[in-house]
Amino acid sequence: MIILGVDPGLNATGYGVVAVEGSAYRVIDAGAICPPRRQLLPERLDDLRRGLVDVISRHRPAIMVLEMVFTHHRYPATAALMAHARGVACVTAQEHGLTVAEYPPARVKQAVTGNGNASKAQVARMVAQWLGALDPDLSLDATDALALAVAHAHMDGQKRQLPAGTVR
Repeated sequence: MIILGVDPGLNATGYGVVAVEGSAYRVIDAGAICPPRRQLLPERLDDLRRGLVDVISRHRPAIMVLEMVFTHHRYPATAALMAHARGVACVTAQEHGLTVAEYPPARVKQAVTGNGNASKAQVARMVAQWLGALDPDLSLDATDALALAVAHAHMDGQKRQLPAGTVR
């Protein structure tokens, strides 16, 4: 199965494409889509859409895994801007027939590092352990997107291993 993790953001939307073969995970592609900040909002959102379409067209994932909108009471505008990027990702997934899974940031961090409050640097280090050596130049947006894909694969694999009739 090929999983596309997407860490939505207006300045940088991280993406990570992971192939899952049994219990083995392999990075296919990772990076960030970074629309120019000087562009108007509709143009930036269109850049994000075109970037995601390109990734989907090249790798044909079965599922897109998104981070749920995280909001901090001190930064409501940040959550609103992230929601724009997340909405573009959701619509793009729908247009390409992808299933969408979503997780809160703390759940992804818990699945990947064992600590729901892990820093971005800790997440990046653990993603590298899960996936083998990663390009050290990958942005934290890209490693967060890879973490989404790995966390989904890991949690989905655990669900499939439960005995029949087990409710989780």
